[in-house]
Amino acid sequence: MDADAFRRAAAYFASGVTVVTTLAGGIEHAMTASAFTSVSLDPVLVLVCVEKDARFHDAVLDAGTWAVSMLTADARPAADWFASKGRPLIGQFDRFAHRPGPATGAPLLEDALAWLECRTTAIHDGGDHDIVVGSVVAAVVGNRDAPPLVHYRSHYGTMR
Repeated sequence: MDADAFRRAAAYFASGVTVVTTLAGGIEHAMTASAFTSVSLDPVLVLVCVEKDARFHDAVLDAGTWAVSMLTADARPAADWFASKGRPLIGQFDRFAHRPGPATGAPLLEDALAWLECRTTAIHDGGDHDIVVGSVVAAVVGNRDAPPLVHYRSHYGTMR
């Protein structure tokens, strides 16, 4: 299978955009993720795919808890920032309003559509990524009137 052909075809699958965060060793970590989905309602499970080479990978595995902020269309700067490689680890949240999640301590971005806080229940090998499955321990709906940030054909957009 040609990986470039797969990448081009997969780009036609529209997905929401999230920032996934964790608190490991007292340090806040984050990554932008569109490879996030619900898994089950009984028990309530979600998953996120994390690149094995990303610094977020070891942090989320070590912490065992994480949070998901589902982004509004206005949050594109946050999506771009938390997707950029080489950004400073310390102070990376300084430019965005956020607060610690009450259940996990992981940062939650303000003005998100919704937030989930999760406890890792399983990790599965997924090639160059690990599939991190989490039990949802808290779920809150936030900015109900804002349109979502969507990723489609390697670009950000929205739905109205």
